[in-house]
This record gives sequence, structure tokens and C-alpha cells, in this order.
Amino acid sequence: MKRALNYLWRGWMVLLAGILLILFFIPVYLLSIKKEHYKYAYFFVRLWCKGVFYGMGFRYELINQTNKKIDKNQQYVIIANHTSIVDIFIPVLLFPHHPICFVGKKELVKIPIFGTIYKRICVMVDRSSPKSRAEVYERCAERMEEGDSIVIFPEGGVPDDMSVILDKFKDGAFILSNKHQSPLAVFTFVGPKEMFPFDHGKGYPGKIKIYFNDILEPTKNIQELKEVSHNLIKFTLQNN
Repeated sequence: MKRALNYLWRGWMVLLAGILLILFFIPVYLLSIKKEHYKYAYFFVRLWCKGVFYGMGFRYELINQTNKKIDKNQQYVIIANHTSIVDIFIPVLLFPHHPICFVGKKELVKIPIFGTIYKRICVMVDRSSPKSRAEVYERCAERMEEGDSIVIFPEGGVPDDMSVILDKFKDGAFILSNKHQSPLAVFTFVGPKEMFPFDHGKGYPGKIKIYFNDILEPTKNIQELKEVSHNLIKFTLQNN
């Protein structure tokens, strides 16, 4: 019975996301044709994310572990742990003044309607292609020059073994931060792994805890940035 209700709940998410996508498709599509207009398209992207997130019964609590604040005039490379599709909505909710570009899977372009918008607001990567992975840094740098902040989940995907607390980080986010001299905004998401896992028969609505761990300046070397970020997130996960 519980699994059946969960499938209904997830079905509601698909329906809700689809309805909101149709409503916002035209403004997002038109406003994302020209690069300089993406900041206006982002307003509707946020509406879509908020509608799906709250419409699914989720809410969040932001816990600031640092005395630093997000500067609305500064671009960031935003990183966090990744265990659920819900992780995608959270950065958009947290950054209302920063048009965000995600690094995402190329396969999602195939989804009707959604794929059309997705390829306009994301840097796509074919993870099976070394050439595609190498070109991501260049395309992300171009998007940052246009004014976007970049969201990268440095684990490179969701671990197959869900008992893994935090997988090893790949270099991409840290190379980008270093080369573009953009600070790293480090977050830990606690809750999505249990509340909306990739097992479609499990999950529940509720409050997600979001820990704002730190803002790391790109003055350290890449490996040091990666190690400090990984330790911050892993420590937070182990203590929650």
C-alpha cells in the first residue's frame, strides 16, 4: 500500500512538472534565444522549480555554518553532494539573483518539451565521451563570461552504491573555479537521499536541511580546494 501511494505521489510530480513546464515554456524559450536575455528567462525557471518543489510537499531549512554571505553581484561555482533529482531544484531556490547554468547529462535533451529548454540553459556533457568532458570547462567558462553562475555536483553523478556517504570528487568544478577565479560556494543537502531516492517506491515529503558550509576563494591549488570541499561536506553528512 505504501509503495502504491508513493508511485501516485511521484506521478503527481510528473503531472505538476509537466503542467508548469507547458505554462512557462514560451517565455523561457523566447527569453533564452539571446544570451543576454537569459537572466529574464531565469525568473520563469525559478517559478517552475519553486512550483514543483513546494507542490511536492517539500520545504527547506537553510543552516549557515559560516559568517560569509552570498554576494548578489559575484559569480560562483556552486557545489554540493548529489543523491536525488530534488538536488537540482535547491540551488535555483537558494540563488534568486544569480542566473544559474547546470552541467547536465546529454541524454535529458531527448525528453519532449523539457529537452528544448534544457539544452538552452545547461552545458551538456556526454559522460562516455572524453572529448565532451574536456569541452565542458570551455563552455562553462563562456557561460560565466556571460554572467551565469555554474552548478556542478563534483561526484560526477549519483553513486551506484547508495551506502556511500560521499563519493570521490572529480576535478571539474575546481579547475573551473581556479581558471575563472570564481569563489566556490559549498553546500550540503541532508534529506533528499531518503525523501526522494531513485528507488521509485520510496520517499516522503518533508523538510530538507541545507547547510551552507563555506565560500572558498580560488587561491588554493586545485587538489587542496577539492580536499577541503570534500571534507566539509563529508563531515556535515556524517554528523546528521
